[in-house]
Amino acid sequence: MAKTRAQINRKHAAGATAAAPSPPPGDRADRKDNGNLILIAAAVASLFLFWYFHLLTLGQMTQLSGGLAMPDMRVGGYDVGSVERLRGAMDDDARGQLSYLHKTAGTLFPLIFAFAWLLLVQLHVGRRRLRWLLWSPVILFVVVDLWENIAIDAMLARAPDAGAVALASTLTVLRWVLLAVSLAAGALAVFLPRRVRHPRTGAESRAKNG
Repeated sequence: MAKTRAQINRKHAAGATAAAPSPPPGDRADRKDNGNLILIAAAVASLFLFWYFHLLTLGQMTQLSGGLAMPDMRVGGYDVGSVERLRGAMDDDARGQLSYLHKTAGTLFPLIFAFAWLLLVQLHVGRRRLRWLLWSPVILFVVVDLWENIAIDAMLARAPDAGAVALASTLTVLRWVLLAVSLAAGALAVFLPRRVRHPRTGAESRAKNG
């Protein structure tokens, strides 16, 4: 029986689909190499911004505060008394400069750092649940860091309030803790055994069971 044109077209379409080759290993390697190049660039940028914001500019701000460290650098937190001394040593221009730093380098650093670390985990971890577990401290770090910038500026804009100081201090401590945990998550993404980071393929499972 002669086949209709529609049947012939369906046959050829099915054959073309079955014969479609999977992406060659070289293409996957190229994509990973490109991802690694982006990762290196983002990591270098985040390292530079960490140095510029924390070590250079916040360090120079002590010249405008009588040698007192900025709240961002007080890893162990601060209380109302220390904030009163800092605010008394800073004039409006100095507080404006600190707020400007928070809006520029203080915003760029957590965003670029998070992008680099999310990409690092993406490139090295295949298991979805593990990937999200390692992503979570980085995402929380961005939220807390940006919130801390706003809280510090609000705290220094008026006479110190115990609630505002407690909030800003808590965010500062939590920010440094989350930064350390994020760095540890990045290390785990790279150095955990491959069998932990990646799900088994069908061939690997059959070989193990066989």
